[in-house]
Amino acid sequence: MGRVLLLILIIVAVILLWKAFGPGTWNRQNRSSAPEQPAIKGPDDDEDFLWRLEKDAFKQRREKEAQERAAREEEERRRRREERGEPEA
Repeated sequence: MGRVLLLILIIVAVILLWKAFGPGTWNRQNRSSAPEQPAIKGPDDDEDFLWRLEKDAFKQRREKEAQERAAREEEERRRRREERGEPEA
């Protein structure tokens, strides 16, 4: 009786292992390893578009800061010339 029970347990274990790791699961593993690209429904879903918007805004801020810095430097130079009594060029 013990041998029959042991044989049944071995058969059940083989069947469970086959269902868990058999050829039917091989394709599922390949599909899950390659994530699907999400469908882009609008410009706010497109990461590249949002990144470009942020990049352009950053460039504009940087240019504006550079222009403001140049204007302040020019104003400082003009003020120093006036303090020294030099004529403007």
